[in-house]
Amino acid sequence: MSKTLAIMGRRYATIPILDDQLKGAVYYLASGHGGPDPGAIGKYGSQRLPEDEYAYDVTIRLARVLIQHGATVYMIVQDRNDGIRDGAVLPIDYDERAYPNQAIPLDQTTRLRQTTTAVNRQFANHKERYQRFVTIHVDSRSKGEKIDVFFYHHPQSKVGLRLARHIHRMFQANYKRYRPARPYMGRVSSRGSLYVIRNSQPPTVFIELGNIQNQLDQRRFLLAENRQALANWLCQGMLVDYKK
Repeated sequence: MSKTLAIMGRRYATIPILDDQLKGAVYYLASGHGGPDPGAIGKYGSQRLPEDEYAYDVTIRLARVLIQHGATVYMIVQDRNDGIRDGAVLPIDYDERAYPNQAIPLDQTTRLRQTTTAVNRQFANHKERYQRFVTIHVDSRSKGEKIDVFFYHHPQSKVGLRLARHIHRMFQANYKRYRPARPYMGRVSSRGSLYVIRNSQPPTVFIELGNIQNQLDQRRFLLAENRQALANWLCQGMLVDYKK
């Protein structure tokens, strides 16, 4: 059994359905920035590394894995002609659209309001179901600062905290398994000041994947297998949360 979604790109459009572990679950996935705003820009030699392109690639990979396990997934930021890409340097474009098919505004507050409005409208249509919102970003700090993947939730959302912890624990376990030479330093924190966390109705987790300015963190984004690993590990934590 399989499903075909053109948004995944020609190579990945056919999605084999592996099982129904997430049957009944509804996920809203939003990658940071997009459209006229590429977000933070990292430098890789003479090349530019745009936050929105790398956040989008991890997000759409996550969507595909969740669908493989039977979930209903809404991609809130969509690029109809990019799909999943396996290249290292993902070029900047400005043609992303907001669900269902809206131009993305440049103004940050207007853009964030557009995102939460789209999520909250669908949330009202799935009232009796398990629903979660995950928004994925790439941080920008000084070049010398290496960071691990970290997570924010609303301070008053016990459900959002639980989801963040389940994903965080999966990252801890995978780092211990695949990268035993160094400890995983990512954290779970409350941050109610973030617009999407404050204004989204489903429990929300805001994820930062690393520092796009740092050369070591850039490996997390440049290699397609690393972007897929991020998506897989996120899904593993989300599976645990749904089962419990």
